[in-house]
Amino acid sequence: MGKMKKGLILSLSVASSILLATGCSSSTSSSESSSKDSKLPAVGATIYKFDDNFMSYVRRAMQDEAKGKINLMLNDSQNDQAKQIEQVDTLIAKGAKSLAINLVDPKSAQTIIDKAKPKDIPVIFFNKEPDASVLKGYDKAYFVGTTSSESGVLQGEMIAKAWEANKDKWDKNHDGKIQYVLLKGEPGHPDAEARTKYAVETVKDKGIGVEELAMDTAMWDATKATEKMDAWVAKYSDKIEFVIANNDGMALGAIASLEKAGYFSGDKFMPVVGVDAIPEALEMIENGKMVGSVLNDAKNQGKATIQLATNAANGKDVLDGTEWKLDDSKAVRVPYKIITKDNLQEGKDAYQ
Repeated sequence: MGKMKKGLILSLSVASSILLATGCSSSTSSSESSSKDSKLPAVGATIYKFDDNFMSYVRRAMQDEAKGKINLMLNDSQNDQAKQIEQVDTLIAKGAKSLAINLVDPKSAQTIIDKAKPKDIPVIFFNKEPDASVLKGYDKAYFVGTTSSESGVLQGEMIAKAWEANKDKWDKNHDGKIQYVLLKGEPGHPDAEARTKYAVETVKDKGIGVEELAMDTAMWDATKATEKMDAWVAKYSDKIEFVIANNDGMALGAIASLEKAGYFSGDKFMPVVGVDAIPEALEMIENGKMVGSVLNDAKNQGKATIQLATNAANGKDVLDGTEWKLDDSKAVRVPYKIITKDNLQEGKDAYQ
């Protein structure tokens, strides 16, 4: 019953976030905008796909921040870069005074700049960072996000600390090394590359030996992660001592697989870590099924994006009246934070 119920709850929460994602917009027009805001300055926004777990929280924060300040025209790019380019054309035609763009493919940033720049429309890229040269090439282009390497470093610190505290139990073959499997995000995505590299390097820097049993992409996706984990459990069985995931979606997918294999009941345990600290992951940490995560602050990413885009739409300095600063690459960096059972409330507070 327990496993079944958990799986059901997980799939229900995924289903509800998809329902929340699609809202009432029809499939032909994937733009959300409310008519009562039409007298406010228009800001055109795209999100690479609404049913991405983390981005659904960023989107909610954007909508909350936009209320009464701007007419936010929000589009679901459905993980299709060609569709996103069309949406940008439409948003410009509809009179967007600024654009807030969560790219499908970071390499397409220049194409979007080439559409906005001739019309002098400011562009705030968010969450997926374009190449620095793109931002340099247009004085009205900015980025809101994080420092990709920071999440990897913090995840590595969390792994090292947890291992040191529990290695008597977790080091199954007593060789002093962590035998791990790693679920990677989208290959080439700056966050996936940085988290993969820095998490493992940081553990090594702490003087802990590591051995990679397997690493593969699950494209940020829970279902794909379950499939990968199923295969790894079948192949390596008890040799696996740690599961490192580039995001919580994949960590949750791995946990679903491990539960099927009898983990998290009795004394059969597998340490799993993720990144994002989404509510579903916080619940797993609380239940002792996940060691920890790294808070990717959706609320502040969404808020900062809208604050900059609103200022830009009103012809003001983008930082006017905000708490943010731009670094030398014209980026607002929202800090990450380690979340474990010890400071779970800080994770929960991020969603209040």
